[in-house]
Formats: sequence, structure tokens, C-alpha cells
Amino acid sequence: MEFGIPREVRDLEMRVGLTPAGALTLTQAGHVVYAERQAGRGAGFSDEDYREAGAQIVYSAAEVYGRADVVAKLARPTKEEHPLFRPGQMIFSFLHLPVASPDLFQALVSREITAVAYEMIEQDDGARPVLIPASEVAGRAAPLIAGRLLRSVQRVPDQQGLGILLSGVPGVPAATVVIIGGGVLGVNAARAFLGLGAEVTVLDHDVQKLRGIDDRFDGRITTMFANEYNIRRAVKFADVLVGAVLLPGQRAPLVVTREMVRTMRPGSVIIDFSIDEGGCIATSRPSTLRDPVYVQEGIIHYCVPNMTSTISRTASYAITNAALPYLLRVGEHGVLAAIEKDSALARGVNLYQGNISHPQIAAALGKEVTANLFPGGGAGGGA
Repeated sequence: MEFGIPREVRDLEMRVGLTPAGALTLTQAGHVVYAERQAGRGAGFSDEDYREAGAQIVYSAAEVYGRADVVAKLARPTKEEHPLFRPGQMIFSFLHLPVASPDLFQALVSREITAVAYEMIEQDDGARPVLIPASEVAGRAAPLIAGRLLRSVQRVPDQQGLGILLSGVPGVPAATVVIIGGGVLGVNAARAFLGLGAEVTVLDHDVQKLRGIDDRFDGRITTMFANEYNIRRAVKFADVLVGAVLLPGQRAPLVVTREMVRTMRPGSVIIDFSIDEGGCIATSRPSTLRDPVYVQEGIIHYCVPNMTSTISRTASYAITNAALPYLLRVGEHGVLAAIEKDSALARGVNLYQGNISHPQIAAALGKEVTANLFPGGGAGGGA
């Protein structure tokens, strides 16, 4: 089978869909890999690295899409890429279709694309193996972002940070960090903030997750049930508020209102990682790596959907490691047989040959499932 690695074209997107190590694994399995010239440059991989891995270097995205049966990306395809889709192709990427431009959905349908959303590949136990490493990277980077934004000196109009150190010092309290969401991203953020000495509180509506956090960190992290009353209380005293609520295949629920944001101290920081799915905080809106920060209600906001692009090499390696087994399965068995054999992969298929195959995606888009891949309907039994 022929695999393609296009160069990501979103502004300042530095990650790459497949590392040279991943390309080598595919070529050793007998597949052909086409890598667009300088596809890995932003993550520190040269064209020669890909050549040594057995990949063929091509000189345009059109050539990658034109040759590849399967395209491996990270960022959601842009409007400039839509005309390049080859009819009947398979595309792996983080898609977030419920909040994507309608143009992407129409392009996938019209070109009869089989679209696999990395964030929705789901194992029988509920684990999302490709989303997990992306969430780990984002969560562990959260203190790096927060520490910078808390500084007194900011390039933000009419607003400076609180001027506090996350860890505090003897005689001066540490920063108070509130994390809403106790999933993989929230736990990794909590771990990273705690490691720096911050006072950390995690809220979630799943008591079992809260018990797990309490056990894992020996009670050093405060846990609270995520009802409206507790969220309101916690937000008010947060120096840093982290949104880590994720419902793959659906828009993130708004759990923090504008009124709650107004109770925070001016110069406090909000980092909304749920922005990939529309954001879980009323004052959140997507920002970009070129212009990542804005101020609402006196609070500094950081809401960059592809923030792991700033840690491009680590992110590219981590996501390749997780995605590679699914690419290999498709290469070995073919598209339909791979989907039939692997329920986790099947749950990640949003569209099969241009037809909606995932019930949650259909519901979020207000459409009907038109590709029942398995007996009983849905994609691999639903997610």
C-alpha cells in the first residue's frame, strides 16, 4: 500500500504526521511511503532522514495526495488541501468534525474519503490510544504556558499577569491551580503543576476518577465533584484555571460561565485545552500560535487548538508511536478488512467512502448514519 506524509500547512504548525521511524516501519513491512519535501523540518527531521527510512521524497502536496492510498496527517486539513483529496482515499488526522468548517465535511463527502479521526479511535475499555499521548504532551506543557503568562511583563494590551511564581517561596504561598476535568490531560497537567510546587485542585463528575487521583498523588491534590456550586467556588480562587473537558465527537460542554470568570482576579490565567472541541469556558475562543493570548473580563486567555505544535518533535514521536499500529493494520489487510478486524479503528472512522459511519458525528452534525459498517449498525458498535 502507498502512504503519504504531506507537509502541514496551518500557520506555525510544526508537527509531522509520521516520523522517519514510523516511515521505516512501514517500508520494512513492504509499503511505499511518500514524504513531501521538508514535511518533517518543523519537528527537526530532514528529507535525508526520510530517505534513509526508505521513503520517497516528492516535491508538492498535490503529489503526496495524488499518489497515496492513505494519508497520515496531524492537523485538520485546510481549505487549500481539500481539492487535493484523491477520490476513495483514506485520511488519518485529528479532525474534530463537530466544530470544523462545513467545507471540510463537504470535501470529505464529495471525494468519497474514508476519514479516521485520531481523537475517536477507542478501545473496548474506553481508552483512546492516539488521543492519550497528545493529551499527555499538552497536560505536561500546561505549567510552561501558565508560568509565562503569570509574569508581570506581558505583551497583552492593558493587562499584566499576577506576577506570581507557581511554586511560591518560603513565606509566600504557591499559585492556586484549578483543573476542570480529571481525564488524561487533566491528570498530566495536575502532575506537572504539583511537581513545580503549585496548589492543585481537580474537579470531575466521575467520583472514581477523583478517587484514582487522590490515591495516585497520596492526597496532595485536592479533589472536588464537578457540580455548578463547586465549580463556581473553585474558579473564584484560581490563579490558573485549566479547562480539560473532552467529549470526543461532540462539542465540549460549557461548564464555566462568563459570570464565574468575572469573579477571578484580574491578571489570572485561563488555559482552555477543550478549545479543540469548542471550549468549555464561556469566554474562550480559538486563538493561534501567532497570536495566542487575549484578554476577556480582565483574565488572560490561552486557547490554542494545536498548542502541542510548540513541542513538535515530542508530539510527533508520541502520536506516531500510537497511530502506527492502525496504519500497519490498514496496510496489511486493506481498508475495509482492517476496520472489520479492529473495533478500536472502526470507532475512529467518521466517514466511510464519504458516508457518515459514526453515530456521534451524525448526531453532532444533525445528519443520519449512511454507512453501517457492521451488523447491528454504527461504526464498530458505536463509541
